[in-house]
Amino acid sequence: MTELTPPPDAGRIQDEPLTEALSTRYLAYALSTITQRALPDVRDGLKPVHRRLLFAMRELKLDPKSGFKKCARVVGDVIGKYHPHGDQAVYDAMVRLAQTFAARYPLVEGQGNFGNLDGDNAAAMRYTEARLTQAAKLLLEGLDADTVDFRETYSGEDEEPVVLPAGFPNLLANGAAGIAVGMATSIPPHNAGELCNAALHLIKHPNARTDTLIEHVKGPDFPTGGILVDDPAGIAEAYATGRGSFRLRAKWETEDLGRGQYQIVITEIPYQIQKSKLVERIAELVDSKKLPLLGGVSDESAEDVRLILEPRSRTVEAAILMESVFKLTDLESRVSLNMNVLDPHGAPRVMGLRDVLQYWLDHRREVLQRATRHRLAAIADRLEVLEGYLIVYLNLDEVIRIIREEDEPKKELIAAFKLSDRQAEAILNMRLRSLRKLEEMELKKEHDSLSGKKGELEALMGSEDKQWARITDQIREARDAFKDDPRRTQFGEAPEGAAEMVSEALVVREPITVVLSEKGWIRALKGKVDDVSDLKFKEGDRAKFVVQAETTDKIMLFASNGRFYTLAGDKLPGGRGAGEPLRLMLDLEEDHEPIALFRHDPERKLLLASSAGYGFVTSEKDLVAQTKSGKQVMTVSGDVEAAAAREVTGDRVAVIGDNRKLLIYPLEEVSELSRGKGVKLQTFRDGGLADVAVFNAEDGFTVIDTSGRRREIAEWKEYEGKRAQAGRLAPKGFPRTGKFGPDFRL
Repeated sequence: MTELTPPPDAGRIQDEPLTEALSTRYLAYALSTITQRALPDVRDGLKPVHRRLLFAMRELKLDPKSGFKKCARVVGDVIGKYHPHGDQAVYDAMVRLAQTFAARYPLVEGQGNFGNLDGDNAAAMRYTEARLTQAAKLLLEGLDADTVDFRETYSGEDEEPVVLPAGFPNLLANGAAGIAVGMATSIPPHNAGELCNAALHLIKHPNARTDTLIEHVKGPDFPTGGILVDDPAGIAEAYATGRGSFRLRAKWETEDLGRGQYQIVITEIPYQIQKSKLVERIAELVDSKKLPLLGGVSDESAEDVRLILEPRSRTVEAAILMESVFKLTDLESRVSLNMNVLDPHGAPRVMGLRDVLQYWLDHRREVLQRATRHRLAAIADRLEVLEGYLIVYLNLDEVIRIIREEDEPKKELIAAFKLSDRQAEAILNMRLRSLRKLEEMELKKEHDSLSGKKGELEALMGSEDKQWARITDQIREARDAFKDDPRRTQFGEAPEGAAEMVSEALVVREPITVVLSEKGWIRALKGKVDDVSDLKFKEGDRAKFVVQAETTDKIMLFASNGRFYTLAGDKLPGGRGAGEPLRLMLDLEEDHEPIALFRHDPERKLLLASSAGYGFVTSEKDLVAQTKSGKQVMTVSGDVEAAAAREVTGDRVAVIGDNRKLLIYPLEEVSELSRGKGVKLQTFRDGGLADVAVFNAEDGFTVIDTSGRRREIAEWKEYEGKRAQAGRLAPKGFPRTGKFGPDFRL
């Protein structure tokens, strides 16, 4: 037995730091995942497995007009020749290319069970059959004309294309999704006709901006339809940066059942949402009382989607019911946009809409140039042969003599007529029947035609304008191929204040009385309570604010830190006991106190004032806070605090300081701001602001003292002046507290 010679490196151990070994090997794995699995190529929009599937099906001659073949045969060829991975992974990729609800323009036409919208899996590959579609044919067209580079397969026995010619912008048309190492891609599908129009615009205007391109590509176009309800500005930004998301809703309509009853019919659901799980989720929410406006759900779908939603009662508004369902279910979903793709050099990049289209157009130009050079080479080869044939006809007798009598006729022909080796070989292979006079005429005609064609192609190669004109014609032909498939996803708008509409609809509208004590305990009593003197408080505590409201109202709190806080009427603790500490519900610091509590009225305006005598008018609709930390409206610092919030109900402002000096002036002298410090209301030498009020000059000015007695300030006009003046001492009989009274408070 012959002994095997060990390799020279056998038994050699190489020392290497663990961190370096791990980083080197993990980097190689990461690059392989990014370039060979997860990210598509910007030129044809395909990952390697999809490209190999289409190429293998083409090699099997599974054209759109040919017969079907078993998917197992296709998968076997793919994993045996091109893609050394699991057969199930390859079959899953093939199934997705065939699913009409997953791919906007399927590249594979399936026969058999390829799954459905309910999330059911496709049948095994031994049962299903497939062939290419017209869209796939567009991607593969020109592959034999040396339009793209080929490389050896993993086994070295065959060749595969590096990229496909891509006759239409498949990356955006069909979209892509994938997760690599440290990066991912998510591209929703789009309308191919719109993409072609955008590409034509980019050819005509090479410096076109994304703003003009989105006039053609208005948004994604999903195979399952749906309604896009995103802000156009957000869509524009997403296409400009290559990152963003789209808000997609189900399409619905109402069906009248007579006698005032109706039902809601959902005909399109968001992209990649499984219908069966969606129905189960809605049913669970109905059973758990989380959708109190909804009575039931049923699925009446056949080939088309038809989900039935039954309202709890006929008095429920359909729009409000759907808003509540959108809020809690996948009937509204977010589709992300992350156009992270491989550029022509194989490097991953996040691209905007313009970059993606430009790379595709550049690829189409390269494909055209390579196809033209390939055609020119073929024409040159044919012209060379034809010129040799024509020499035969001009010297027929001598050619026949040489062939009959000479031992090496090929050499003699080359020497006698100055032929090339290619021409001599073609002459020797001619058939005798080709020596007819008619054949000679045909050869001359073909020679002239090819010469003219050669001139056209050379002119095409020498002119960039002619190349773009030819590409324009090709794109128009591709656009015409999709003209019978119009946009499926439409555009709409979500109703304003939808969240408020739903929250109000879900809350039983009842009157409440909100009580906030001086020590910061808050509660909501049922009904309208005018007298709270009998209420029990903790020892040493008493009522500070009492507000009449309803459970559907927002309760606004203005604190000395200049912040406004918002409380939901239905979320307040009940009237039993002393309530709950306000500071547990809001992020209100211990060294700041509430100075106003009132029912929110978005149509109202308020006058805000600080202890330093500054203030401004603001609209109450802008004061609602969305978080526990409140909304900073009045700017205060140091010892200065917010001191008052008054409803704007007149045309005069009355301000009094701790020094009991009173100043009155027109309200129009106070600036209206959304936030800030404000303007000087009154100037003080000592102390600060004591109180502020707004009244109507026609009604006169009345204050209320601590005993509840009204006192009309008949001489109030004597105190009129300009804003920011010091004012005059208040008249005799003015309340010693220096306050105008409760009538001016919210």
